[in-house]
Amino acid sequence: MARRQVEVAFVAKPGIGNLVPAVEFARRLANHDPRFRSTVLVITDPHQPIVSSYVDSLSSSSSGGGGGGGLRFVHLPMADLPRPGEYQSTLAHISLHIANHAPLVKEALLELRSTGVRVAALFLDMFTVPMADVASELGIPHYLFFASPASFLGFTLYLLDPEAREAIESEDMTIDLPVPSFVSSLPKRVLPSSVLNGEDALAWWLAHAGRYGGTEGIVVNTFEELEEHAVRALRASVSSPVYPVGPVIDLDGPVKWHPQRAEQEAIVQWLDKQPPASVVFLCFGSMGSLSTPQVKEIADGLERAGFRFLWSLREPPRGKLENPTDYANVAQALPEGFLDRTAETGLVCGWVPQVTILAHKAIGGFVSHCGWNSILESLWYGVPTATWPVYSEQQMNAFQMVAELGLAVEIRLDYREGSALVSAEELARGLRHLMYSDGEVRSKVKEMRDKSRMAVTEHGSSHASMRRLVQELVVGLDLDDDQETKLPII
Repeated sequence: MARRQVEVAFVAKPGIGNLVPAVEFARRLANHDPRFRSTVLVITDPHQPIVSSYVDSLSSSSSGGGGGGGLRFVHLPMADLPRPGEYQSTLAHISLHIANHAPLVKEALLELRSTGVRVAALFLDMFTVPMADVASELGIPHYLFFASPASFLGFTLYLLDPEAREAIESEDMTIDLPVPSFVSSLPKRVLPSSVLNGEDALAWWLAHAGRYGGTEGIVVNTFEELEEHAVRALRASVSSPVYPVGPVIDLDGPVKWHPQRAEQEAIVQWLDKQPPASVVFLCFGSMGSLSTPQVKEIADGLERAGFRFLWSLREPPRGKLENPTDYANVAQALPEGFLDRTAETGLVCGWVPQVTILAHKAIGGFVSHCGWNSILESLWYGVPTATWPVYSEQQMNAFQMVAELGLAVEIRLDYREGSALVSAEELARGLRHLMYSDGEVRSKVKEMRDKSRMAVTEHGSSHASMRRLVQELVVGLDLDDDQETKLPII
């Protein structure tokens, strides 16, 4: 067996939606070439306890530090938490918390070097990219791992254009923006709230996007067959090499590590009793929750539409930095009698193992918040999506899926906190379109399912990107003869 000769380090934002794709990419890199070992430097966040469950589960899966001989985790000490007076938003809190860990990342990298291991690269995500200063100080090449779509990465680079910022900062919400990574002009109304609301957040995006072009390479969780135009636009706009290596998804999902995993058995048993492709699955992500009035509209809409459904319903967070939780009594959030009236056709639950659900033959459609991980998972299993974005870049993802790629149907493209409610009839209409759509959208999704799986096989586009990345990483290193694996990277 080849000896692990080179260390590659990773630092990602301590949120499950960011950490999981980073870890999966780290695992793939180590599996792709047995000369590499991937070390994930874990930032602890007391507001994200699920991250600890995830990492601890992987760490206990092998005696070598977690996840197999080529992947291990190093828990960084807890840095001082930002004081309330130091930040005005959740985004600012995250940035300060990550910045406070920079000295600890430096110490961890020096510790790796002290063992005689060569650290070939440091991979950073969109939140941790300021730690490029640490990499530069230590003479370690640094790369960007971008877990969101190439189209959104292109948008962040577009923000660096002064004319773009002028248009975004104007009060006119009806304008369309000529973002190069989108085929069509991008409606301003689908921009992230963090870009539209306030100078501080926009300054954050500018500071981070300004660093992307200074990396040794940009690795994106997408594949060329899905985002051909966006990838081409990226390569034309940055001097750094662009490596589309997706879909990078955790096919095991949280089945093995989520603290509520015992509940999955009852959910799967219920699905087993349903006809094929008959169930609408509604899920708004690990950070998604909806107001009580909106929940009641959804319940009414589900009854009007009449489809079988599985609804992951979670209670909104109680504090600014808290996460959604499961309801102690979900019936209290629903219209009186709803659970009784839908007992034969529907199931309302809290957390669900999303990948497991999407893989089930009973699922015929997916009402999604359009987080990028969820989009890639639904495409992998060929499940058509109805768009209901909630936060982050999800409105832009929804626009791309519906208007540009034709891979989803629209419920809303620009929903966000504070938006007008999605009415029961609006939802019912979207569900009918989703579930009765045996035509173009459904066939396109099935076609993209096959392309997504082909991309990560030995002869696929993402496998080729991974090979180019590995070749770049080993340039100038005196390693043993080529030990690169020829196995698929999924």
